[in-house]
Amino acid sequence: MDRYRYRFRCVWRLAAPPDAVYAVLERAEDYPRWWPQVREVTPRDDTTGTVRFRSLLPYDLVVTVRALRRDPAAGVLEIGLGGDLEGWSRWTLTADGAGTHALYEQEVEVRARLLRALAVPGRPVFRANHALMMRGGRRGLAALLRAV
Repeated sequence: MDRYRYRFRCVWRLAAPPDAVYAVLERAEDYPRWWPQVREVTPRDDTTGTVRFRSLLPYDLVVTVRALRRDPAAGVLEIGLGGDLEGWSRWTLTADGAGTHALYEQEVEVRARLLRALAVPGRPVFRANHALMMRGGRRGLAALLRAV
C-alpha cells in the first residue's frame, strides 16, 4: 500500500430517478448549495474548474477538476483531479426501483505537503474525514431531490 494513495467507494440510495440525480450531479457549480463540505466551485470553462472543500478537519483542499466523461445514457460522470489531490472520481448511476443507486468511486494520491507529512498517523483520521464529507453530501442531495 502506498501511504499517499486512497481508494474510496461509496453507495448512495436516493429516492429520485437516475436522470434527476444526474441533472443535479452534472452541475458542479451548484454543489456548495447542497453539499456543505464543498465550500467553493469556480468554473474556468465548460470542462474545467477549481474546487475548494473541507470536512471536519480544519484544512481546505483545493483541486483542479477536468471533465473526463459525461454520459447521461450510461449514468456516468467522471472527472480528473489535480492539485492537493491527483487522480479521478466517478459517479455511476443506475435505476433502483423508482429511485437511484449512486456509486461514487475515487482513486487519488495526496499531494498536499501537510497531508503527506501526516500520511501514516493521519490515515484513519483522513478516511473518517472523507466518510463524514460523503455523509454530508448524501444528506444534502437527498434533501434537494425531495424539494424538487
